[in-house]
Amino acid sequence: MIHRYVFHNEELQPVEKTRWSPGQAGLICGWGLFTTVRIQRGEAFAYERHWRRLEKDSAIARVPMPYSGAKVRVQLQEVIRANHVKDGCARIYVVWNTVGSWRSDEKMPEVDLVITTADLPSYPEMMRLTVREQGRHAASPLAGVKTISWLNSVWAVAEAQREGFDEVVLLNERGEVSECTAANIFAVKGEKVVTPPLSSGCLEGVTRGVLMEIASEAGTSVVEQTMRPEDLYSADEVFVTSTNRNVIGVKEIAGHTIADGSTGIVTKKLDEAFEAYLNEYVDRRLASNR
Repeated sequence: MIHRYVFHNEELQPVEKTRWSPGQAGLICGWGLFTTVRIQRGEAFAYERHWRRLEKDSAIARVPMPYSGAKVRVQLQEVIRANHVKDGCARIYVVWNTVGSWRSDEKMPEVDLVITTADLPSYPEMMRLTVREQGRHAASPLAGVKTISWLNSVWAVAEAQREGFDEVVLLNERGEVSECTAANIFAVKGEKVVTPPLSSGCLEGVTRGVLMEIASEAGTSVVEQTMRPEDLYSADEVFVTSTNRNVIGVKEIAGHTIADGSTGIVTKKLDEAFEAYLNEYVDRRLASNR
């Protein structure tokens, strides 16, 4: 559930006073972008990485970006303070209003900026995943772009949850493992950790990127490698990563128990390394703000 105060364009206001219009064409057709940012001790973790991805996605999706990362960071902090968020998450949305013909003639900015915050969602200690074919289209020019056209993902995870699973592994049109609906996926093979390449159609996740950089601190390395479902079933460990989950182990995939069904040693070490990185980042931010 999002918190009461939101930032809409140039104003911080209660959510009930924030107005969206049926004349906002980007909202109606889903032509917009978003990112989810982790809030730790009142600070936006890895904000710079999230903003770089938003700018990259805006160029690919042809969404104008009239905002600067520095200014939006200040506006994000306004929302964090107004909602008294210490540990939680935030969403930054950019919606193109003037695309297409189904729009109104009312005065509105070319692009809407919306920032919201929320509590961290709860997750099980370990996850049960199912598998869905044709879940990602790797050949699409918008593959890996985090658009507000999110129906495919929320529908897929809702179907998985109806079947008793927590999440779903999405395969691309070639039958390769791409990602989960809101998380990147990794498999541990001996001392090596593998994850699908961006060419699989997966999102270039911020947590994924951090983990690839710091894996050596956990005594391992992460490499990109084309994967099939069988590679997950036979792995020593499987885990997923996302902004809201950090690193969380997988105990079952489509009826296949992974190893002995408990969180593996490599997964634990990577989770600890990521938590240390997160806290060091927040410490630096808090120190610089004094």
